[in-house]
Amino acid sequence: MNFKPLITLLALVNPLAIVPFFIHYTQGFSAAQRKRTILISSFSAFVVIATCALMGLQVLEFFGISLASFQVGGGMLLLTSALSMLNAQPAEAKTTQGEVDDASARASIAVVPLTIPLLTGPATMSTVVIYADQAKTFFQHAALVGYGVVIALATAVCFAAAKPIARFLGQTGINVMTRLMGLILAALAVEVMAAGLVKLFPALA
Repeated sequence: MNFKPLITLLALVNPLAIVPFFIHYTQGFSAAQRKRTILISSFSAFVVIATCALMGLQVLEFFGISLASFQVGGGMLLLTSALSMLNAQPAEAKTTQGEVDDASARASIAVVPLTIPLLTGPATMSTVVIYADQAKTFFQHAALVGYGVVIALATAVCFAAAKPIARFLGQTGINVMTRLMGLILAALAVEVMAAGLVKLFPALA
């Protein structure tokens, strides 16, 4: 297990791009409420990644979906997310203005919409499942789950320092970072789709 899954997940989750959403959702929160939101959203992101890493393949088997088909579909999702990021939009952001307003009115927004779909949406889940198939040993699976810990820590750090980050980078800086990660993600998406297509159509090899 190399660091490619971690790079892909960091580009997909991209906590920096979610900082403006976090600031918006937590307006008027006390320090304790903000800290609780950070802890829950970070832990929830880890749980989603770890669950997909450990049980994702079993879910595919239950529904009778081949991994090759899932790779092609997952690669298309990655590419769609990459295109959104190249336009300076968060990879997993699918919320409407009505959902934003509704989330702001709720007592807890840590799981929905911060964790799902903003941090870990369908593209993130499918990516973890694809890399889980490549993990052949216990230690490789453990490494993939460990990458979930890294994502959770990165999310916690970005959210905890949300206001300083927003002041330092500004919207322009966040947009530049999002576009750079989108470019990396686009290249990785092509790799994933190519691997799936070769399995489905061996003549392409």
